[in-house]
Amino acid sequence: MMYTYIVERTQIYLTARESAALDAAARRTGHTRSHLIREAIEAAYLRDTDIEERARALRATAGIWADRPETTEEIMAGFRTGRIARLHLDGTDDADEMAE
Repeated sequence: MMYTYIVERTQIYLTARESAALDAAARRTGHTRSHLIREAIEAAYLRDTDIEERARALRATAGIWADRPETTEEIMAGFRTGRIARLHLDGTDDADEMAE
């Protein structure tokens, strides 16, 4: 596996029970022990960072379409109209094509 980010090597001590649980999870998921440890750290200690980043992104993009002349309902109606027009032109539905 090639990392696209810089990693720092570390060493940890695990109990036999912790090691067995980690090995079982690695077999079950097909991931390495180190990958599982990184995921656990991410979930336990870095979750708040993700929430803060999402909140910043939402604040930065809030109101980005505020000056558009169409309402949300008009935009959605246009999407639906386009799909209905395609149905009448060729008799196929996008959902039907995806199911094939």
